[in-house]
Amino acid sequence: MRRLILALTLWCAAAPAMADDTALNRLVADYDAYVLSQDPVMAGREGDPRALGRLADPSAGADVLRRSSYEEFAARLAAIEPGALSADARLNRDFLAWTLDRRLKSLGFDEARMAFNSDWGFDQELGYVASTTRLDTEADAEAWIARLRALPKFYARSLDNARRGVKTRFTQPRSTVESVLARARTAAAAPVETDPLLKPFEGSGIDPAKLAELKATAAGVVRDQIRPVQREFAAFLEAQYLPASRKALGVRTVPGGEAYYRWLVADYTTTDLTPDQIHDLGQAEVARIRAGMGKVMAETGFTGDLPAFIAMLRKEPRFYATSRQQLLEKASEITKRIDDKLPSQFGTLPRLTFGVRPVAAEIEERYTTARYFQGAPKLGIAGGYMVNTSHLDQRPLYELPALSAHESVPGHHLQIALAQEISGLPSFRRNADVTAFTEGWGLYAERLAGEMGIYRDPYERFGELSMEMWRACRLVADTGIHWKGWTLDQARRCFTDNSALSPLNIDVELARYLSWPGQALAYKVGQLKILELRERAKTRLGPRYDPRRFHDAVLLAGPLPMSLLEARLQAWIEAEAASPS
Repeated sequence: MRRLILALTLWCAAAPAMADDTALNRLVADYDAYVLSQDPVMAGREGDPRALGRLADPSAGADVLRRSSYEEFAARLAAIEPGALSADARLNRDFLAWTLDRRLKSLGFDEARMAFNSDWGFDQELGYVASTTRLDTEADAEAWIARLRALPKFYARSLDNARRGVKTRFTQPRSTVESVLARARTAAAAPVETDPLLKPFEGSGIDPAKLAELKATAAGVVRDQIRPVQREFAAFLEAQYLPASRKALGVRTVPGGEAYYRWLVADYTTTDLTPDQIHDLGQAEVARIRAGMGKVMAETGFTGDLPAFIAMLRKEPRFYATSRQQLLEKASEITKRIDDKLPSQFGTLPRLTFGVRPVAAEIEERYTTARYFQGAPKLGIAGGYMVNTSHLDQRPLYELPALSAHESVPGHHLQIALAQEISGLPSFRRNADVTAFTEGWGLYAERLAGEMGIYRDPYERFGELSMEMWRACRLVADTGIHWKGWTLDQARRCFTDNSALSPLNIDVELARYLSWPGQALAYKVGQLKILELRERAKTRLGPRYDPRRFHDAVLLAGPLPMSLLEARLQAWIEAEAASPS
């Protein structure tokens, strides 16, 4: 009975007596179908076999058509009276309005001109898809070969976007271009037989003779059709893009850059915070976390200052794995210990599992320390907690528990897999890219892991604080570079003075912030909002507060912008307070 009461009251404070969701439901269905038609990779993951052989059209002409479609959807949405909708439909409406506004603004800035960054780009997109693709049948293999054949056109259109960036001076800085040029040259010169695009053929259950034939066809496509465009990309970077790379570091310096960065801040954080407010928030969080680090350091018995403690951590052999396999095994053991605690914190857990896997050798050198690759429940593909096993002396074990909590459970895997499995949720919400929510949840998960007892000694608790400091310094560094005109050395100082991050990780991360402005701001802003809402729930509900129900309320509507998350959680708090005990 209690659950029924909550279901009726959640989001229903102003529900109409006779709701009519017909027009909104039709609009949502049309929008879902449209989005999947524009994103064949997502459509394939959603179970559409026709999409498995296609790639998206990134061209400027396609963006003109998309703008027109989004404007038509927005006009249809504006004609629907929100007061006549049910609570669930109103949430769909509000989220769709936010999504359409976001997409139209992105097109207005012509973001496609910035076709790559140090961390990602059109040249790596299909390689990522390959790492999460399984070929169970000949039809699957034929579809993958069709996707390979589509890649040269995808490259050509993406290169046109980058050329438009050169023409309009909307470019990356030189250091980013040099990094991408190095990876482009490596890809163009790599042996065909070890190309990541052929990985889906490994471990396939297709008849061996037929599999060999299909793989040979795919290898021919890579050699004869893909290698030439990869060489063209490298030549373009060297001859045209590098000379046109922006001279200053900050994106604020490109034409229209001030308005663009303001929008990036709003888009990634889903708030109306200004760059200066974000910078000040970062400084305050740095001071708060540093005080906590001092207390934990004292627990270890160390008598020096924080820089000396960090120097000790960086050179002490016991804090580092001695082999790649050992690092993977330690990450696996940590995630299983977290699994053991999850039922005490979550009323609903996903069915989809995840694996602990190494970052691919061909990208590990300048790749982040770990990442989550989402699975595909409808295709029978598990999620992946990807651990960078290179440079073992730069991967401290005292940070590994917090890192594992962020990337696997209760972080990204739990949140994303649950969203994928929510029954009745529109596709555009299930697959929404709301960085403040997803990365805010990941950072919140690091704190939650400590509350679950995962950190076993002061060093691991210090590691968690160092990881949180990393995200606080992101607020300072990103706004410093892109808004205040800082040098990389100025931005680096926050990390070296206040965190135990390894020098390699700091350099990789700074390259990422430099070339991907705004994204790094989402983590801390999202985490602080979730913590604020949790404290609000605890204060209002007192002993009736149940973390399992709170976490379900946060996660079981899929990713939401902060304003909609706050409205949903406030309604949940009031419903919990009003329900019989």
